[in-house]
Amino acid sequence: MKDLVLIGGGHSHAIVLKMFGFKPLPGVRLTLISDVLHAPYSGMLPGHVAGFYDYDECHIDLCSLAEFARCQIVVDRAIAIDFNKNLVICQTRSPVNFDVLSVDIGSTPATLSVAGAAEYAIAAKPVPEFLASWNQLISERQNHPQKPLRIAIVGGGAGGVELALNMQSRLGKEEGRRKKKEGIGKKEEGIGNREENLENLSSEIHLFHSGAELMPAHNHRVRRRIQEILITRGIQLHLKEKVCRVKKIERETNPQFPSDYQISCKSGLELECDRIFLVTQASAANWIRESGLAADSNGFMQVNDCLQSVSHPNVFGAGDIAAMVNCPRPKAGVFAVRQGKPLFENLQQFLLEKPLKPFAPQEQYLGLIGTGNKRAIASRGNFMWESRLLWYWKDWIDRQFMQKFSNLPKTRNTK
Repeated sequence: MKDLVLIGGGHSHAIVLKMFGFKPLPGVRLTLISDVLHAPYSGMLPGHVAGFYDYDECHIDLCSLAEFARCQIVVDRAIAIDFNKNLVICQTRSPVNFDVLSVDIGSTPATLSVAGAAEYAIAAKPVPEFLASWNQLISERQNHPQKPLRIAIVGGGAGGVELALNMQSRLGKEEGRRKKKEGIGKKEEGIGNREENLENLSSEIHLFHSGAELMPAHNHRVRRRIQEILITRGIQLHLKEKVCRVKKIERETNPQFPSDYQISCKSGLELECDRIFLVTQASAANWIRESGLAADSNGFMQVNDCLQSVSHPNVFGAGDIAAMVNCPRPKAGVFAVRQGKPLFENLQQFLLEKPLKPFAPQEQYLGLIGTGNKRAIASRGNFMWESRLLWYWKDWIDRQFMQKFSNLPKTRNTK
C-alpha cells in the first residue's frame, strides 16, 4: 500500500480528489490534510463579500469530495515535512506518513515589510480568517448603522481593487436597508451599486498603493477605467504611498465612536481607521523552505514542467504555493484550476512508475474584474471590455465550476 498525502484543499487538489473518485488506483491510500472542511473558491469570493453569493455557493465541501475519492481527512494544518522519516508534521495531530506528497496550500499577503501588520491588519488570506473579520464588521454595521466607519485597504492590484469595490457595494446595501427601514429611502438597493458619488454614506474606503498606477499587471485602458470608477464612487486613492507601519491607537479617553488603528506611510501620511485589510504581494509559508524543499527567492516551492519538486521527486505542488521554474506565472486562481488535471495525471503516472507528462500553462489569461455592481471588466493583453453581460458570463462560469463538486456524498470522513 502506497500513501499519497495531499496537503491543502486548494483548487488543484479539489480537482485531483474528484478525478481520483472517478479513477481510483488500487493499492494507493489517499489522505488529505486540511485545516478547513470547506475550501473557498477564489472566483466567487469578491461576490460573496458584496452579498451576491452565500457561503455554500462559494465553498467546496471537502468532506463530500473526500468520501467520493475514498480519502481520509486529517483536520489540521501542516507545519513541516520530515524527509528522513517521510512524515508530514501537523500542528496538533500525529505526524502523517507519506510515500508521495502533493502541496496546494495557497499563499498569504506579505506582512513582514509593514511593522505591526501581522498584529493589527487583516490579511485577505487565509480566507476563513478574512471572512470571519468581514462578517463581524457587517454585524457591527447592522447593530450600529450610524457609527462612522473608515476602512483602509493596502494593495492596489486586482485583488485590492475588487475588494474595495465589493466592500463598498455591501456597505451601501446595508445603508440602503437602514434608510428604507427608517423611511428615508425608497429602495433597499442602489446605494453603492451605481457609478455615483457616495458622499452620504457613513463609511469611507481608502485604497493605498505604492505605485503610480493601480493594477500594474493590466493594460493602460483597464487601469484608467478602474481608476475612474473608484474616484466616481468616492473611494479615496492614495497612490505612490508606501505603507510602513500599522499600530493600535491607545486613547486615554473613550470617545463614542473611536477609530482603533492608525496607518502610516513613508511620506508622512497618517490615517486613523477602524479596519485595515492587506491585499499585498503574495508570500509563502516558511515551512516549505525550512523543510528542505527547493524554493525561489520568495519562498515558493519550485516545480518543473510536470509540477514535480525540482529537489524531491516524490513531492508535487500546484496553485499559488508552486513556482514553475520554466513557466513563471502570476498568482491567480485560473492557473490553479488549469493545473488540477495535469497534477492528477502526473500523480497517477508517478505512482504507477510511468513517465510524467509535461504541462505548459497559457501565457495570457482573460481576467474578469467584478466592479461590485454586477458588471465586470474583461482584461487580456491590450484588450478591454466592460459590460453587465460579462458579470453574468463570469457568474455562469463560476457556477459551472462549483457544480462539478455538487451532488456528492455528504457523510463526514474525518480522522
